[in-house]
Amino acid sequence: MTELLNKLCSLSGVSGAEDSVRDFIRTRAITFADDIRTDAMGNLMVFRKGKRSTKKPLMLTAHMDEVGFIIKRITDDGMLKFGFVGGIDPRVVIGRHVRFGDTIGVVGIKAVHLTSIKDRKHTPDVKDLYIDIGACSKSEAENKVELGDYGVFDSDFSEFGDGLIKAKALDDRIGCAVLLHLLRKTPPVDTWFVFTVQEEVGLRGAATAAFAIDPALCINIEGTAAADLPEVKPYNRACAIREGVVLPFMDKSAIYDEKLFNLLRKIADDEQIKWQTKTAISGSTDVGAIHKSLTGVPCACVAAPVRYIHSANCVASIEDIKCVLHLVQAFMAKFNDKTDFI
Repeated sequence: MTELLNKLCSLSGVSGAEDSVRDFIRTRAITFADDIRTDAMGNLMVFRKGKRSTKKPLMLTAHMDEVGFIIKRITDDGMLKFGFVGGIDPRVVIGRHVRFGDTIGVVGIKAVHLTSIKDRKHTPDVKDLYIDIGACSKSEAENKVELGDYGVFDSDFSEFGDGLIKAKALDDRIGCAVLLHLLRKTPPVDTWFVFTVQEEVGLRGAATAAFAIDPALCINIEGTAAADLPEVKPYNRACAIREGVVLPFMDKSAIYDEKLFNLLRKIADDEQIKWQTKTAISGSTDVGAIHKSLTGVPCACVAAPVRYIHSANCVASIEDIKCVLHLVQAFMAKFNDKTDFI
């Protein structure tokens, strides 16, 4: 799992430019696929025929895209003015390395001795930031990058501490890695493994994929924000790393299917898998689009807690990720016999 996550997180896949991630996953998935498709949006949809055929298939999803940067303007002195792709807090980018293909840059801001006391009391706006790629003129910068180029955090994957990993894009390369592991075995029922695009900018790929597949139900696999930090009160932590898989009951885009939520909790207890729910209703996942598709789709989310999400150095626990994999495997095993769900 760690080696696979390392490879996935090293790839660039900003929303709308997920090509390298999709190509990598396709090369891994095609060996096991009974059908494999890329739709007009760019979703990669992999079908595996189950041991038992069903009227409607099971759908498992994870999104390939990550938050990042897009070049909006190049100044006369060769600096890049940019916008964020997806939700990034400006505070986490100052001084960070970013990468546009082979071009490395540093996010800069006005020198502190040029700021006022008022300036220092407020979080800088993205319009006050720039990316320095070492160019001395606009024409030199234009030889390296173009308007509309996508950039990502330039951050190495590494293991540290007691079973932790840090990398960019753990949201949601964790889900992609779990789906790739699940793909290796014949599922109990017909299943579509869907690697979606543009989740970070509005759950866009999931909407078209769900419409095309019309599943009986969907389990979305995610990385979700943890705030288990010193001096943060327990109810504001949302969830915590090393505390197992996260089973949310609601977020800002969806209320998760109660029957599925309760079943996942029961399976986790029966299998002695550590689990937690979220103590904050925040964020959104692809479920926000999927559950409204066609006549409606029962959905649940199985997530790994991630600190410092949408930053250059997200942090997660390998054991939590293994709990996610274990729980989804145990959930799928329930379909070896007929159930009320499919």
